[in-house]
Amino acid sequence: MNSPRVPHLVCPAGSLRALQLAVDAGADAVYMGLKNTTNARNFAGLNFDVAQAREGVAYAHARGRQVLMALNTYADARDATPWYRAADSAVEMGADALILADPAVMAHCREHHPTLRLHLSVQASATSYEAIDFYREHYGVQRAVLPRVLTLSQVGHVVRNSDVEIEVFGFGSLCVMVEGRCALSSYATGQSPNNAGVCSPPNAVRWHDTAFGVEARLNGVLIDRYGPEEPRGYPTLCKGRFDVQGQRDYALEEPTSLNTLAMLPELMAIGVAAIKIEGRQRSATYVEQVTRVWRAAIDDCAAAPERYAVHPAWTAALGRFAEGQQHTLGAYNRPWR
Repeated sequence: MNSPRVPHLVCPAGSLRALQLAVDAGADAVYMGLKNTTNARNFAGLNFDVAQAREGVAYAHARGRQVLMALNTYADARDATPWYRAADSAVEMGADALILADPAVMAHCREHHPTLRLHLSVQASATSYEAIDFYREHYGVQRAVLPRVLTLSQVGHVVRNSDVEIEVFGFGSLCVMVEGRCALSSYATGQSPNNAGVCSPPNAVRWHDTAFGVEARLNGVLIDRYGPEEPRGYPTLCKGRFDVQGQRDYALEEPTSLNTLAMLPELMAIGVAAIKIEGRQRSATYVEQVTRVWRAAIDDCAAAPERYAVHPAWTAALGRFAEGQQHTLGAYNRPWR
């Protein structure tokens, strides 16, 4: 009987410090992006300029780890040159793979950098093996990151029927399950995370002290109101609270974090190639602590999958970083199906 495939642990890096901590804590690979609109997490104060990226790649490579560069927004149809230049720069600095969503950028890479590994971004929203194989046949994609909408059995079906490596999200924030197709930011601000590089652009975010509490507004749109002692998350439309039929609640999505530690043996058994931790916009402490937990869990499961169990200490550690202090298995577990 063959041993289960041990998946790579792919961890986020929104800064050079986060990259270094992820590597030191046991990540097999880190993913990062540049300080521009080629990056779907282009938050102010985060990400890498070319010099920092080159230093990060050198740090990871010196320790036998990989660096994946996320150029995962869709290129501007009027001028795709910045995306092509970013891809060329990533190759020059030694990135091990590019995470891409736009076929035009994939075509550029296949023509100019034919030996470069290409990973299909979750932003491409490919949920079937037929869609993934299209990108393999036309652009040479070698790995695909699945959107967080599939059940575990559906993930297994994709893995069994595709020659492309499959990467899945294991921990971190959820979205409203339309990765690569979100129009909420566009509705409120005129800027979309799919091409402007950030959800809830900082220049559109405003906080106001009022007699009713602290209001969070996005380009003037009231999306939440917080009490004096209530923790305040980064304001996004999908996780705002609204009055609906006389009841104030999370109308679209309640803040909660995906946590798949409990199904790690199943993920390994079906043969996923990599498990991804979400959070390039999160702190370096988050990256370090979450990476350490997942490194320990993957190592334990690989050594003895039949005896694997989630340690209470792991749950407690991850609980400190969960949105809304809640965990979910997300779409992976749908007992009603």
